[in-house]
Amino acid sequence: MAIGAVLDIARLEEGWVLAPERYDPRRRAKEVGPCLGDFVHVRRDQVDAKNAGTGQFLVLDTGDAKNGLIAADKQPVSGAEIRSAKKRIRPRQVIISRLRPYLRQVAWVDSGLFATQAPNVEVLCSTEFFVLESVDDASIAFLAPFLLSGPVQAILAAAQEGGHHPRFNERTLTMLSVPQALVECASEVSTRFEQAVAQARESFKAVKESIGVATCLHATSR
Repeated sequence: MAIGAVLDIARLEEGWVLAPERYDPRRRAKEVGPCLGDFVHVRRDQVDAKNAGTGQFLVLDTGDAKNGLIAADKQPVSGAEIRSAKKRIRPRQVIISRLRPYLRQVAWVDSGLFATQAPNVEVLCSTEFFVLESVDDASIAFLAPFLLSGPVQAILAAAQEGGHHPRFNERTLTMLSVPQALVECASEVSTRFEQAVAQARESFKAVKESIGVATCLHATSR
């Protein structure tokens, strides 16, 4: 269907959405396979200043996730400092920002991120993220590189709506077709990706430690 073509009213999406970009044919994957929604639940657990209690929270903004990795060099805040609702995230989830998909703000939530925090620190993220969790015990790490792949990025780019802050919706995400060939090697891809992220986490740690050493040496040399 070409953009601007006549569409039968029965084919309109729920709510009778009339926006022509909602029916852009580029939003549909050409490959046939199971849907992303067959592998994940979309989590919505939220925290705000009213229900945060006395805990400490590491809060991730959309810019803290990119190209499969979370690189957040910031300090935890108290619940009282949370200005707006945030989503809870946990290890072994995948997060993807719905805002400006061309920024590639997708990441595997690795356990190493939590290991760098004090035991009482929870990790939260912006509500602009969709938080994906496996429907079973199988790793969904393979979905991070899948979401960053060229064909999927093209679909998400075509699916964004809104002029000032373009976003794609949850249905676009969960209805993405996952190639059967990827499904068949999902475990292997997940393992390799998890290992790569773990190595990156160690690199982040080493860089931070080196900066700390340089800072101390500079201070003692005065």
